[in-house]
This record gives sequence, C-alpha cells and structure tokens, in this order.
Amino acid sequence: IITLSDLECDYINARSCCSKLNKWVVPELIGHAVVTVLMLISLHWFIFLLNLPVATWNIYRYIMVPSGNMGVFDPTEIHNRGQLKSHMKEAMIKLGFHLLCFFMYLYRLVSKIAPK
Repeated sequence: IITLSDLECDYINARSCCSKLNKWVVPELIGHAVVTVLMLISLHWFIFLLNLPVATWNIYRYIMVPSGNMGVFDPTEIHNRGQLKSHMKEAMIKLGFHLLCFFMYLYRLVSKIAPK
C-alpha cells in the first residue's frame, strides 16, 4: 500500500515500484496456498473456505500476466486504464482480509490454550 501510494504521489518511479512489488508476488502466492492446503488437511473447513477465494485469486492473477510484461505489476501499464487505483483497492482488501484472519487465528489459538 505504501509503495503504491508513493507511486501515486510520484515519490518513486514506476519501474522501481513494480520491481519492489513483483518481488513479493510469488512468496505471497506460495504462502497463501500453503496455508489454504494446511487448513484443508487439518479439517478447519470454515477457515479453508475463507482462504480459498483469495488463494484462487492470487493464482489467477499470476497466471493471467500477459507475455512481455515484467510481472503482475508492469511499469508500462500501471498508469493506464486505472490499474493503479485497482491495485490500491486490491491491496486494501487484502489488508482487511489479513487483519480478519489474524484475529480469527489469534482467537482460535487462545480458545484452545486457555483453561476452561
């Protein structure tokens, strides 16, 4: 979010912004896929079903990168067709999702550990 807002305010150029963001696309994809599979294996159905659409979206976004682009974030296209705004909106939605998941995981952890 900070990197995208720096690009929006012209504090950094598009190439350095996109290279910073593209560096984290694959680790995010792998991490989220691993968490989703672990929730499936451990039979936490609600959390699995909550994570499945986000994991699917990450995989879809990575697969649908046009050939010739630098990655999911491309410096030549990020200012075109409102892509910067859509990337900002996606980042805010993911931030909200991860905050929700953090508190759900924390609640589950405390409820399992706390004596009754």
